[in-house]
Parts: sequence; C-alpha cells; structure tokens
Amino acid sequence: MEETWTHQTVLLEEAVDALAIRADGHYVDATFGRGGHSRRILSRLSPAGRLTVFDKDPQAIEAAQQLARSDARVTVRHEGFRHLGELGGGSADGILMDLGVSSPQIDDPARGFSFRNDGPLDMRMDTTRGQSVAQWLETVDVSTLTEVIREYGEERFAQSVAKAIDRRRQERGPVRTTAELAEVVAGAVKTREPGKDPATRTFQALRIFINAELEELQEALEASLRVLRPGGRLVVISFHSLEDRMVKRFMTGHARAEVDRRVPFAEPKPVRLREVHRVMPSAAEVQGNPRARSAVMRVATRTDVPVGALS
Repeated sequence: MEETWTHQTVLLEEAVDALAIRADGHYVDATFGRGGHSRRILSRLSPAGRLTVFDKDPQAIEAAQQLARSDARVTVRHEGFRHLGELGGGSADGILMDLGVSSPQIDDPARGFSFRNDGPLDMRMDTTRGQSVAQWLETVDVSTLTEVIREYGEERFAQSVAKAIDRRRQERGPVRTTAELAEVVAGAVKTREPGKDPATRTFQALRIFINAELEELQEALEASLRVLRPGGRLVVISFHSLEDRMVKRFMTGHARAEVDRRVPFAEPKPVRLREVHRVMPSAAEVQGNPRARSAVMRVATRTDVPVGALS
C-alpha cells in the first residue's frame, strides 16, 4: 500500500545552519527518517560533498535508497546510529541526530506507536528483527515492567500500570493492540496533566525500551567524538527529557575543563567539545507543527583534542 502520511521536519533550517556546512565536506544524518534534513544538507553541498545516512526503519531506508539512486553523493546504511563509530576517525565534518519518531511512524496504525489509532502493539523501529512490545509483554514479570515504565516513562503510577497489565494477561489473555493497552493504562492512571492522555508515558517507556533508544544514543554520542574532525559540529534534537538530559550531560561534560585537584597549579585538562548552546523551536514553528513543541536542539563543536587524551 502506498504511504500517504507526511512528515514535517522540526528545526530544519536551524539544524542545517548549525552544521556550518562546508560545500565539499562529509556529513552524517544519523536518523534519516523521511530525509528532510538530508535533502537540505545536500542542497548546500558541492558535487564533491558527501552525505552518509543511517536508519533502522525499513520504510525510511526505502526512501533513503530512492534518494541515493538519484544522487551519488549519498551513502545509505540500514542500521541504527550505534554503528556510527564504524565510520573512519575524523572523517565527518558534521553529525546530525534528530531523535524524534517520524510522523509516518506515529500516524500509521500498523506500526503500533500511537494510542490514538488502534493497531498491532509493535513499536519496533526496525520491523525486520527483534521482539515487538506485544511479544515482550506476554512474559515480562511485574517488577521488570514496573521498572521499565518508571525509568523510561517517568510514570509515577508505574506499579499500578504493570499490575493492571498483569491482571489483564491472567483474566483475558495477552495485550495485543494499542487500543487494548491504552484502555488498561487508563484504568490504572487516575490523574494526568490537562490535555495529556493517560497512556502517553507508558507508550513512551515501552517504545524506548523495546528499541534500546537510550543505550543506542549513548553509544552514538561517544562515537561522535572519534568520527568528527576538529571543528566539526555535533547537532542533536531531542523530544523528551530523558534524551535531552543525556545529551546535555554528554556535551557539557566534554566541554568542561577538568582540574586535577591533587596537583596544585596544574593546567586544566583539554576538552573535546566547545561552544555548547541550545536552540528551541520558534513560536511560529510550534503553531504550524505542534509536534515541535517539545523539541530541544543542542550544538557543540569538536576540538582538536584526541579521544585518548582524556582517558
């Protein structure tokens, strides 16, 4: 079936501007999605420039391969950005990570990301491998489920939700669809912020867990230090607090001069990143694309300090 869902790229101009594109440089779009950022990067590259794109989603990869067939500057990798470190050391002039779930993923009920439309409870970014959420929920114990919902969803009713899912399994069988899960969660979460569906935090938690999103992000951030050349830019767009805290901690940690207090008058150790700053969507963008409202973009520049210098 032909895909009819569209995706509106968040912070499009701001993110590409932050990369400080060199026309003949090599750039990495670590989360291709539907290619909004990639196409804008390509528009600023010369024929000698190169773009490498990563994505786990088969539909995103199909779109990326179509782009690559028409533009020889594009290299496509059907894998998550945890493989970023496989690129050569100092080989990239800029790396962009847009951590949001794309609109086609959210809006397609068959993907199981949203509680707004009923569909199979899947949530895998890469539908060709791994367990779906429905499969995992069949056997997970209550304590583990509670921990996942609390840690990745920051849900204060995590235990109540986990127990409700377990009761549902025992009384009526496994939870198979998004509507079934949303109904179970709604019965366990008694209060919620105005305008927020009770299932929001649980769905976020299960998606992050089943795709190992935070572990992959940490690996990719660490790899970026090896892959970026001196002066190269790291640009990361986050959409929830867990991701943003991780990115902020990483960037500021590597941009802070460390002093060895055991050695009086010692020079601070050199840092790997500098010029860390934050960018938020404009009011006009949020009005035109409500999904941009939670976006936070952080930008850092790679120094010339080798990765091993601070180990």
